[in-house]
Amino acid sequence: MLQRITLMTVVLSILLTVQMGWAQQKETETHPLPATVVENAKLQEEYAAKGFFEGPIWDPVGKQLYFTSFVDKDTKILRLEERGKASVWLDHTKGINGTWLSLEGRMLGAQAYGQHVMSYAFGESGPADTIVIAENPKWNQPNDVCQTPNGNIYFTDPDFKNHKTSAVYVKTTEGAVKKIITSMPVPNGVIASNDGKTLYVGDSHEKRWRSFPILADGTVGTGRLFFDPETSRKDSPDGMSIDAEGNLYLSGRGGVWVASPEGKSLGLIPVPEFCSNVTFGCAEGKALYLTCANKVYSLQMKVKGGQFR
Repeated sequence: MLQRITLMTVVLSILLTVQMGWAQQKETETHPLPATVVENAKLQEEYAAKGFFEGPIWDPVGKQLYFTSFVDKDTKILRLEERGKASVWLDHTKGINGTWLSLEGRMLGAQAYGQHVMSYAFGESGPADTIVIAENPKWNQPNDVCQTPNGNIYFTDPDFKNHKTSAVYVKTTEGAVKKIITSMPVPNGVIASNDGKTLYVGDSHEKRWRSFPILADGTVGTGRLFFDPETSRKDSPDGMSIDAEGNLYLSGRGGVWVASPEGKSLGLIPVPEFCSNVTFGCAEGKALYLTCANKVYSLQMKVKGGQFR
């Protein structure tokens, strides 16, 4: 039977790395706050509890934030009801990790322990219906997912333990599931540009981000190094988001880095805990939500998220 490293083991390793590098960064590094952040804005704690939070997603119809929760193998999807209060929207998720708002307004989710990519319709007390988008028992543990404007769905399947069988896949609108990237040791977060022409992938082993041109058939061309920040912090890249101007919000390596579409650093949003993922939300689309170890934050922004264009 194929042995897989658990997500929580990876998380503990990340947190130890964060603690070791934090003091050094505070003493020797200074990075500007991105100009896309509202002046004098501070991180606002939205929720705190024991757990590792991931996969934030904003439902624009219900106007609520959802996020995934890991406490060992106890995995859930939570919904933020109000500041400081969250309810269980879906229990026993088999490791739903990264999420994405689909073109149809549904929640896409990468299922780490069930080797599925799922689709859920938002319902008041849980999913109104559930669809399996893709499945393969031989996958390692699907980690993150996104969709391009033409409907193609991309997801990562990292081999955290051995760094040998990692891959990035696409499920095209024709229904075919294709393995499109095998050159990255541990692909983690994934997102596409607003125009659907570029795929961005963070690597937890290389600890930097790469970009790939998306071809007409949904596969990708030769990748290049997209972003490698000048920092001593070595905590791994994780999830990411994008704003309406095409700037990338990259969690990991000390907080949330903001990079231009060309890969130029626009600054760092420092976060006290390890930040696993980010998304834009609220009625106007100008709040950045950050999921972290034991915390969920919001931050007021000058720009809207890419999905609010």
